[in-house]
Amino acid sequence: MKILGIESSCDETAAAVVEDGRTILSNVIATQIPFHAVYNGVVPEIASRKHTEWILPVVRQALSEASISMNEIDGIAATNCPGLMGSLLVGLTFAKTLAWATGKPFAAVNHMLGHLYAAHLVQDIRYPYLGLLVSGGHSIICKVSDFDDIEILGTTMDDAAGEAFDKVAKFYNFGYPGGVIIDKLAKNGDPRAAKFPLPKINKEGHRYDVSYSGLKTAVINQIDQFWNPDFPRTPENIAASFQETAIEILLSRLFRAIEDTGLTTVVAGGGVAANSRLRERLAERSDLNCIFPPLKLCTDNGAMIAGLGFRYLSSGKASPLSSNACARVQGFRRLGRTPAC
Repeated sequence: MKILGIESSCDETAAAVVEDGRTILSNVIATQIPFHAVYNGVVPEIASRKHTEWILPVVRQALSEASISMNEIDGIAATNCPGLMGSLLVGLTFAKTLAWATGKPFAAVNHMLGHLYAAHLVQDIRYPYLGLLVSGGHSIICKVSDFDDIEILGTTMDDAAGEAFDKVAKFYNFGYPGGVIIDKLAKNGDPRAAKFPLPKINKEGHRYDVSYSGLKTAVINQIDQFWNPDFPRTPENIAASFQETAIEILLSRLFRAIEDTGLTTVVAGGGVAANSRLRERLAERSDLNCIFPPLKLCTDNGAMIAGLGFRYLSSGKASPLSSNACARVQGFRRLGRTPAC
């Protein structure tokens, strides 16, 4: 079963063809980074316009690289939540129109569940496991019982991990995208240059939740208070100190979830899953089976959407063509079973 997957939730116009939920026949990603770099962040209006310009040629390229025609496609999947509303609507509307015109079944896919599925494209993973979803908009720790059955254990109470990386990079003019640049700078820095505080979240029901607003404020507005005078204040040292604390915040909550649930398999997904320090820290735990997608599957991509779309369509869970886009998924900000868009 060959599925065409379309992803346009933010600033990547992506399309892919995946066979039987595993074999990637093509995976085309058109990045908009050069258009947003001058603003040190994604401009929604620019993003949606570029999606409109690029969606057709990107889909055509995905079909061409897969050496397949639309007649040979068995179904179409597209992201419908969460993300930038204008961007979502471009990919979703294109996919639904294509499904209607060709008579193919359609699946609306949650973008974050797609990130969670990315590792399944390259490895057989048994359920249940703990999911670690970290991106520019979300920081989620969840118990995963099936491809469409997750239980949110913890999430962000304010800024997401990737958002904190981007804001710190923007303030210090490190460049864009912030997460990638801070990761590179940190390799030549010393995390001992500053000892930033960890958040104290003591409220009942927040055992696995994370917070990044305090760290962001400390790095941007209170750095003198936490700086070690034995180290020069270089971009590399700032990046290394910030990154070390940011990863510690995330892992301290994840390790709690591991201890409480007894689950020892951790599957990561999302843009921050590409962070080298996060991967190093988890690799240090020999008692855990930590699974990361390849770097190209950490960023937004159509393959993860096509792969998850296969799971929906092959199990008879097609979506109606009336499916709409949704910018936010409320359940990702609170405890509960698989949130609906």
